[in-house]
Amino acid sequence: MDRELIGEVIKSLQQGKRCALATIIQVKGSAPREAGTRMLISADGHIQGTVGGGCAEAAIRQRGLMVLDRGRPEIYHLDLTADTAEDEGMVCGGVMDVFIEPLEVIGEC
Repeated sequence: MDRELIGEVIKSLQQGKRCALATIIQVKGSAPREAGTRMLISADGHIQGTVGGGCAEAAIRQRGLMVLDRGRPEIYHLDLTADTAEDEGMVCGGVMDVFIEPLEVIGEC
């Protein structure tokens, strides 16, 4: 995780803000970003970092907000195969699995 994103996670948690961390854990085919790429999603919908942009990123952002509401992590399967990608005007055509986890402060360090 890059320093800027780590700093944003720490800042959000110190301020008591609810947020979720989305991490691409698997990519098959042509996808906008590689496994290990992360994005922070705040409860107000603000994002830090990117998992590829466009409708794929918007879908992951929305799913992150749902994860925050439920308070449970999940693996989100995002299909960007040719038909879906073409319908949305994307150049990618792969599949991404994204682990989305709510972050919270547990006790004091």
